[in-house]
Amino acid sequence: MRVLGIDPGSIITGYGIVEKKGKNLNTLKWGAVRTKRNQSFPEKLKKIYDDLCEIIKDYEPSVGAIENIFFAKNAKSALKLGQVRGATILALINSGLKTAEYTPLEIKQSITGYGRADKNQVRIMVTKLLCLKETPQPFDASDALAVAICHLHSAVFKEKCSNLLQSSRKR
Repeated sequence: MRVLGIDPGSIITGYGIVEKKGKNLNTLKWGAVRTKRNQSFPEKLKKIYDDLCEIIKDYEPSVGAIENIFFAKNAKSALKLGQVRGATILALINSGLKTAEYTPLEIKQSITGYGRADKNQVRIMVTKLLCLKETPQPFDASDALAVAICHLHSAVFKEKCSNLLQSSRKR
């Protein structure tokens, strides 16, 4: 399974692609879509959408996982982040990908075992879990990789639960 993890933001949207082969997690790519401060907000949304569609085309993930909103400094920030998430989800859906959403608490719990971990703790664990030689930069990219890992952990768990449920129904 190949997962595109996304950490949405109107200035920097982080992305990371992680593939699970057997028990191993392999990192295929990470980075950030950066918008310019002088761009209009609709132009920023278009840049994020277009760049993510290109990444999806190039790396062919089987699913997209995105960080869900849980907090914003003010209503205007929350609205903008919601619109960025919408453009991101649209890029995933229009590319034919199933989409999963995870809260920051779920992601941090999955990666560090502690739902209140800070960004640096998440980055350190992402680097270790993926056996990376370099630390993912910026934080948005390491957060996106964490979203992808969280989905892979969650997908394995959900599959096991589904298999148990199916086998119990057969009895």
